[in-house]
Amino acid sequence: MTGTVQLRGGDPLFSGALDVAGRQVTVVGGSAEALGRISALLEVGARVVVVAPEVATSILDLSQRGLLVWHPRTLLAADVEAAALVIAATGSAESDAEVRVAAVGANRLVLGATAPETEAASERVEARPPTSATDGHPTTGPSARGLTSGSGDGVGHGVGTVVLVGGGPGDPGLLTVAGRDAIRTADVIVCDRLAPLATLQHARPGAEIIDVGKIPRGEFTPQERINALLVEHALRGRRVVRFKGGDNFVFGRGGEEWQACAAAGIPVEVIPGVTSAVAAPALAGIPLTHRALTQGFTVVSGHLPPGDPGSTLDWGALARTNTTLVIMMGVATLAAITTELVRQGLPPDTPAATVADAGMASMRSVRGTVSTIAALTASADLRPPAITVVGAVAGFQPDPSPIRR
Repeated sequence: MTGTVQLRGGDPLFSGALDVAGRQVTVVGGSAEALGRISALLEVGARVVVVAPEVATSILDLSQRGLLVWHPRTLLAADVEAAALVIAATGSAESDAEVRVAAVGANRLVLGATAPETEAASERVEARPPTSATDGHPTTGPSARGLTSGSGDGVGHGVGTVVLVGGGPGDPGLLTVAGRDAIRTADVIVCDRLAPLATLQHARPGAEIIDVGKIPRGEFTPQERINALLVEHALRGRRVVRFKGGDNFVFGRGGEEWQACAAAGIPVEVIPGVTSAVAAPALAGIPLTHRALTQGFTVVSGHLPPGDPGSTLDWGALARTNTTLVIMMGVATLAAITTELVRQGLPPDTPAATVADAGMASMRSVRGTVSTIAALTASADLRPPAITVVGAVAGFQPDPSPIRR
């Protein structure tokens, strides 16, 4: 990955690249429209400073995780002077113009909130590619894009569609081609903080971006409100993309969103994503299955600790499955979970690993045993998003000797 951001001016003959790795980029404005630029800058190693009285939830999350600096105020001259590049992303044409004047006056380069290549990318993709070869209406059965639902009543009479797009573990390169095309053709994108937000740079001009990120034990948009947003915009005849990290149907509430849309007569298209349950261990060099070590894996949510009245998991059975155990959303409850697994008979020296920020430049991991992994995770200050793997594969080391067949 290079540390450059691509530049393009109004003259099609002008193009260039600015090396921003390790250098400050000041983003003025904190709306959801700035998420694509900010995420792309973080990926290439820029030191991002956001200046805005208020910011979208996903930008707040990045700040709280120490991935960028947020100054909750108006722009100062020092913010511009310290920057190698300034991004005007206030959401107001008049305010953006003022930012540009300040940047030019300080001899700093300045760009807008969206990538300059967006328009060219949009021109290469049909505005609304039909999913039916007969009438251009969304299909009601399986297709190359995935499964769609809904009676289709009203399609062509003002009813749009909702596309559930799984974004993978965070790296835009792990987003599917179908998912990327859905982003490029959407009228409205309803996104979460864990989606590969750099992809939002490729949204078509005029697309509305709505941030409904949920910060663990912090700011969040209620699921009922998210469902309502999808229905509201689709009923206006818009193509709505619900953009999430991982896969919408693996602890992603995609099923609930589908039901809400179907109840309103809105066709739904599903584009699966690479779930972090599989991708995070793989990116950390941990195969969930290995024929010399285990014959399966089990994925569970750890958001509720053992003994919680709301938990339906049988931790004793999980301790005895002899499969790899993948614990998602379990950072806060990890000590309770691992203690219960050992109490239920899992050997305390069973290998374990925690992987945080999988697929991102900030990815980190620790390895230990089921009896030590909670303390190791805490001492390394690993925070959500993170998964923990418990089982022999967590101690996997590549062996150069051939495996006999």
